[in-house]
Amino acid sequence: MVNAPMALDALELARWQFGITTVYHFVLVPLTIGLSPLVALMETLYLRTGNEQWRVATKFFGKILLINFALGVATGIVQEFQFGMNWSEYSRFVGNVFGAPLAFEALLAFFMESTFLGLWIFGWDRLSGRLHNLCMWLVAFGTNLSAAFILAANSWMQHPVGTVVNPTTGRAELDGLSGFLQVMTNEIYVTTYLHTITSALLTAGALVLGVAAWWMVKAARAGHDYEARHTWRRMTRFAAVVMIVAGTGAALTGHTMGQVVAKEQPAKMAAAEGLYNSEEGAPFTLIAIGDDEDSTVRFISVPYVYSFLATNDPTAEVIGLNDAQAMYEERYGEGVDYTPDVMTTFWSFRLMIGLGSASIGIGALALWLTRKDRLITDPRLGTAALWTICLPFLACSFGWIFTEVGRQPWVVVPNLADPMSEVYMLTLSGVSSAVPAGTVLASMVVFTLLYAVLGVVWFVLLRRYVREGVLTQTEASVEAVETAGATGTKAPVLSFEY
Repeated sequence: MVNAPMALDALELARWQFGITTVYHFVLVPLTIGLSPLVALMETLYLRTGNEQWRVATKFFGKILLINFALGVATGIVQEFQFGMNWSEYSRFVGNVFGAPLAFEALLAFFMESTFLGLWIFGWDRLSGRLHNLCMWLVAFGTNLSAAFILAANSWMQHPVGTVVNPTTGRAELDGLSGFLQVMTNEIYVTTYLHTITSALLTAGALVLGVAAWWMVKAARAGHDYEARHTWRRMTRFAAVVMIVAGTGAALTGHTMGQVVAKEQPAKMAAAEGLYNSEEGAPFTLIAIGDDEDSTVRFISVPYVYSFLATNDPTAEVIGLNDAQAMYEERYGEGVDYTPDVMTTFWSFRLMIGLGSASIGIGALALWLTRKDRLITDPRLGTAALWTICLPFLACSFGWIFTEVGRQPWVVVPNLADPMSEVYMLTLSGVSSAVPAGTVLASMVVFTLLYAVLGVVWFVLLRRYVREGVLTQTEASVEAVETAGATGTKAPVLSFEY
């Protein structure tokens, strides 16, 4: 009892530390997941069409991918250690289950993507075109496979299946091979994975579009019409299509995911709406302010929308926070506040939706502005395009804040479909009891500062290579490169300097 206050302090600090490192890391992750298949597709289009502009785009955006991948690896390693340092009780309880997909991610997926990325980097002019392109496709496959295993681990925390508690050790264990297959196929995992991949493609598309539109303006105003039209306009429209398709996919998978979450984690979805009492035909509120049921003020509520989002039935009854609290108390004991932070969950949910929807609109606007062979020449639009890059990044970050804050106070959410299951854990019970709050605070400060430095390095490197652009393209210079390639002679080197 004497150590309880210190344990509580350590818990809050451990949560903040993991949250900070996760947000830092996940700024980089969607871009790697989404950009790797886009770069592979660019190179494929170059090989199939022989159009030199696709080769230029491949090398240009490939360099951005390399920078992002390297920083992503550096920021992700720390999270692995935190499970053992700050969350040893959690690791002890779920290690046999949670460790399996993470081991596959490290030994299989990460090994694949890093190996073939190295071959792609050093394989220009050393490997055949098709073999070199295959390397990047394998990088993309490895990257998305890595996401699959990591999301399987996280989805198991959101909805534990295929697991039993060993009565001797008191630890959760996989229920054989069938248990592992259940972990890799549970319904939260499937929807989460599809939603994450489409969101990542939206993020990558936004970066390609923002950079390409900015360079289109810059090249057009410098009088380099060929480069503006054939390189940057082409990439702008390519990225715009990606954003529209991926954004639509993210919206549809997000809708499906919301319905699954409403069934498996009713308190999370009730908090996302700020719904305290169960209601039929529940509305979707655009703006809400307040700390509790009595003080919450709502602005602009649209009837039936939340019920439809949660069930596909606009008149269906959806559970509120008060009833969810009563249900959890009946099943898992009284004395615990089972309600997540309502306003954080509420606003992160809306910011995720709003910023993601805005990104789709930007893709559609870019297609319209470049219709009928038109160029974007207004420098204000070029600058605005750069700023829009951050929108899907922020949407992804708010999405994960919603996902993780909304499941509190659980670190392993109980499976409501299996009331006899003992596989669940409160966040309070998962923190390391032997690590004092001062140690957690010191490491949190160090990691936060280190990640801030890495963030600056990431931004500076990306800014540098984006501003360098490509060698000014003319019709004659491109023909020289294509002719040299067709005759088997060494082609003129295409620089990345503007």
